Amino acid sequence: MVAALTGIGAATIESGRYIDYEMSPMQAIFSNPLFMPVVLTLAIVALVPLIAGYLTLVERKVLADFQVRLGPMRVGPHGLWQPIADALKLVLKEDIIPTGADRGIFWFAPMIPTVTGLTAIAMLPLAHNLYVADVNVGLLVIAATSAVGILGIILGGWASNSHYSLLGALRSAAQLVSYEVALSFALLSAVMVSGTLSMQGIVRAQMEHGVWGMFANYGFMIVPFAVYIVSATAETNRAPFDLPEAESELVAGFHTEYSGFRWALYFLAEYANLLVVSGVAVTLFLGGWLRPFPNVAWLEVPINVMFPVVLFIGSGALTFPLVKRLPYPLHRKLLVLVALTLLGLGGLFAVPVVNHAVIGLFWFLFKVSCIIYLLIWFRGTFPRFRYDQLMNIGWKIAIPVGMAAVLINALLGMIGRPGA
Repeated sequence: MVAALTGIGAATIESGRYIDYEMSPMQAIFSNPLFMPVVLTLAIVALVPLIAGYLTLVERKVLADFQVRLGPMRVGPHGLWQPIADALKLVLKEDIIPTGADRGIFWFAPMIPTVTGLTAIAMLPLAHNLYVADVNVGLLVIAATSAVGILGIILGGWASNSHYSLLGALRSAAQLVSYEVALSFALLSAVMVSGTLSMQGIVRAQMEHGVWGMFANYGFMIVPFAVYIVSATAETNRAPFDLPEAESELVAGFHTEYSGFRWALYFLAEYANLLVVSGVAVTLFLGGWLRPFPNVAWLEVPINVMFPVVLFIGSGALTFPLVKRLPYPLHRKLLVLVALTLLGLGGLFAVPVVNHAVIGLFWFLFKVSCIIYLLIWFRGTFPRFRYDQLMNIGWKIAIPVGMAAVLINALLGMIGRPGA
């Protein structure tokens, strides 16, 4: 019985022969089907806060570049340690609960969007063999958890006993209702093309069709993709749709009364949701972990080998000139270490075994980075909308366009189907 449960001391019959073999405890652990999901879950919990912190640095640097500034430069070489300093400040900052606040809900509310955001990330297929769970309704799970996450914002604003926080929470509720419908129509169009709700199945369907989801149905799927990007920007409360936390009107919106670690949880939830909406966009519309033109065999080496090698080696080579501008010797050494790390990563992608193991993850993260850059670009380009403009875009433009896209894509799918 123990052997059957643990895999230790098991026996099998192969080709009429009785084979008895011993499996070590470590082999039993590694061969357990739950081993990889547990490891990935722990990695998500450990790495997402770090990634969220460095996404703030990337965002500040990109916005500074748009405005011909340098951005954070003081803490570490070119501000490389700034997220660590920010995290320490938030952890050590005094935690204040306002008088008259509902202490239980005030304490619990920031955990809801954080947990739902991390749960949704677990549904994303990072590579062909790298995922926590491949459920047959994975997209539905992501949509459900994202909808539940908004409750943390509403409860946090209500429990703060502040007019500004309550107004921000009510704005979040109205914004969710307005753009969740349009977002669902965009997702429905993608599901109609792929024929499945499984995230891995959606990627495989794009592989079988030989075209990314965004270019399916004679290219008309670009319309649902545009609707999705606009709706996802509103769903994550990012500029120019950041009305729930408009500092020019509501001080800081729903998290006005939060500070320290609890504020950091809201902050973490925002960037976790940013990763989720970017990952869903990549999976549904941009081929997920597939390389560009996955069915063109002769592009295997140029795209899967040469591109990542040139990207990392070129980034490392361009880092060396930045070393001369740093005034402190320690900063120079650290930046040289960063440059050498990039060069080493470029060399690893030239090794066939390593390339085959990580190329799917590389393409997924590369595409997610492009979507995040696009959303940062939105923030640095468009001014914040008025609330009536926000509602008009949602109800008068996004929802009608999303409905029309579903109908037209259905017709195009029927026309393009073999035997139609």
